[in-house]
Amino acid sequence: MRADGYKLKNVDPMYKIASYVMDKRYDAMNMITIDVPLDNISNYVKEKRKQGINMSHMAVILSAYVRVMAEFPELNRFIVNKKPYARKELSVSMVVLKAGSNGHGTMSKMYFDKKNTIFEVNDIINHYVEDNRNEPDNNGTEKLMKVLLSVPGLLPLGVKLIKFMDKHGLLPKSIIDMSPFHASLLISNLASIRTNHIYHHVYEFGTTSIGITMGNTREVPKRKGSEVYFEKCMPLGVVMDERIASGSYFAMAFRKLRMYLRNPELLEVPAQKVIEDYGI
Repeated sequence: MRADGYKLKNVDPMYKIASYVMDKRYDAMNMITIDVPLDNISNYVKEKRKQGINMSHMAVILSAYVRVMAEFPELNRFIVNKKPYARKELSVSMVVLKAGSNGHGTMSKMYFDKKNTIFEVNDIINHYVEDNRNEPDNNGTEKLMKVLLSVPGLLPLGVKLIKFMDKHGLLPKSIIDMSPFHASLLISNLASIRTNHIYHHVYEFGTTSIGITMGNTREVPKRKGSEVYFEKCMPLGVVMDERIASGSYFAMAFRKLRMYLRNPELLEVPAQKVIEDYGI
C-alpha cells in the first residue's frame, strides 16, 4: 500500500490495459487549450478587493478546480508502475518567484480540502506565496535538494533510490510531502510574467497526472447569430494523463470548471456534494 494513494480495484479493465500499452506518463499525455472568458472573473476579483479581500485570478481558477475535483474524483487518480491509484489528499504544486531574484523560483505544494470555499483557497494561496517568496529555503523541496547536493556523488544515487522506492510503493510519506512531483495538479501562472500559456509536461517521476498553465489574456472571436464579436479570455493550457479517466469524463469535468468560472460566487459556500472514487 502506498503512503499517498489507495490502489484501485473496481476499475474499467481498459484503464489497466492502457497502463501497459502506454507505460510512461509522457506517452499518455493529451493536450488542450481552454479559453476562459475573463470578464466575470475580473469583475468578481475587483468587487472582492473593494470589500477588502485580496482576491486573485489564480484563486478563482484554483478554487473552481478544487470544487470540480470534489465532484469528479477520477481527476485525482495517478498511475505508478502500471497500477492505478486514488490519491489520499488534494495537493497542488506551484512555482513561486523568489523575492529579489532574477527570474529564479522555488517549487513546493499547497494542500486543500475538497469542501474549501473560494475564501479559504485564496488564503491558502496567499500564505503559500508569502512563505515561499520570503523564506524559500525553508520549504521541504529546498531542504531535500540541499541534502542531495550536500555530498559529492549523492545526487545520482539518491535520485535512483527515490525513483526505485516510489515505483514500488516504498517511498516514505515524509519525502512525498516534500516532493512537488507528487501532486494532484501542477499549475503555473505564466500570465504573471507576461508569457503565453504552454502545455507543461507532466513528469514521469512522481504522480502528477494533470498540469495547467495560465497564459496572457487574448481576444477570441465568437459568433452570435450573423455577427462576430471578440471576447476577452484567459487561455489555459491543459495536459492530462489519459490513463486516469475517459475523454468524456474529462470533457464533463472541464465543462463544469467553465461553469464555476462564469459564476465564482457559487464557490463562496462549501461544496454540498463530495463524491468518493468508486474504484477504491
